[in-house]
Amino acid sequence: MVPSDDAILTHLRRGALEYCVLAMLQGQELYGFDIARRLTVDGILMSGEGTLYPLLARLRKAGLVDTTWQESVEGPPRRYYSLTAEGRAALEAFTRTWKPFRDAVDTAIQGGTP
Repeated sequence: MVPSDDAILTHLRRGALEYCVLAMLQGQELYGFDIARRLTVDGILMSGEGTLYPLLARLRKAGLVDTTWQESVEGPPRRYYSLTAEGRAALEAFTRTWKPFRDAVDTAIQGGTP
């Protein structure tokens, strides 16, 4: 049985999505809805925001992000997320690993050897 595009994307997202969130928080605090909006723009990184909030909770419990509550002129207070020192270190480690991994996958897909 040939896996669907959606099944393949689900597997790829599992490994990379949390690091995409950490990268988005580099140098700025973001509200959860803003993160969701950016990640769902093309439907590739995330198809809906249902998976984002559990992911953000895991990142918070792991000490990779901090949260603060800020008042909003448009409604109730909002939870903003920011990168911790541990989150920065995790993102740096992922970034070092990502390019060689991506290059090896690209080479394999093109029929070469990594």
